[in-house]
Amino acid sequence: MLAVVLAWDASGLDMAAASLFGSRHGFPWRDHWVLADLLHEGGRLASWLVAVVLCIGVWWPFGVLRRISLSRRLQLVVSAFVAATVVSLVKSSSATSCPWDMQDFGGVAHLVPHWRGWSVTDGGSGHCFPAGHASSGFSFLGGWFVFRAWPRVAQLWLAAAAGAGLLFGLAQQMRGAHFMSHTLWTGWLCWVVAWGVDAAWPEVRA
Repeated sequence: MLAVVLAWDASGLDMAAASLFGSRHGFPWRDHWVLADLLHEGGRLASWLVAVVLCIGVWWPFGVLRRISLSRRLQLVVSAFVAATVVSLVKSSSATSCPWDMQDFGGVAHLVPHWRGWSVTDGGSGHCFPAGHASSGFSFLGGWFVFRAWPRVAQLWLAAAAGAGLLFGLAQQMRGAHFMSHTLWTGWLCWVVAWGVDAAWPEVRA
C-alpha cells in the first residue's frame, strides 16, 4: 500500500487530477448538494452513527459482533477512534492548503510538497493534509484485523471501509477540498494505526 502512495506522490499527478474538476475559476461542484450535503455532511453523520453503534455493540453485541470476544470488540472501537484522532492531529498541525486555495484554481497558495508542510508555508490557509473526511471510512479498517479469523467477513469489512474512504475522498477532490494524495495518505495512516493497535492489543480468550 505504501508503494502505491509513494508512487502517486512521485508521479506528480495531484494537480492533473484536480484539474479534471477545477479551473482558475474554482471548483464548480464545490457546493453541489450530492458532494457537499450528501457525501460530506451525510457521510460524516453516518460515520459517527457507525461509531456509536459499534460502541453499543461492545456491551450488547449483535450480528457479526457476536462472533468476536469483548476484547476484540473493544479493539475495533479503539482502533477506529485512534485512527481518526491521528489523522485529525496531523491535519491540524500541517500548513498544507487545499486545492481550492491554490493559484491554479483561483486561490493564493502555491503548491508545496505536503510533507514539507510543517516547515514551509504555501501562502494559503493550511490544515488540509491529510484528508480528514476520508478517515470517516478509513478509520474502520481495523475491522479486518478483528475479523480475520472469518476471512469472508474480514474481506467484506475491508472493502466497505476502504470503499467508503475512497468515495468520501473522491467527493472531496471533486469539490476541491483535497488532492488524491491526501486521501491515499489518510488510508495508509489509518491502516498503520489499525495494524499497530492489533499488534499491541493483548490476546484475551473469549
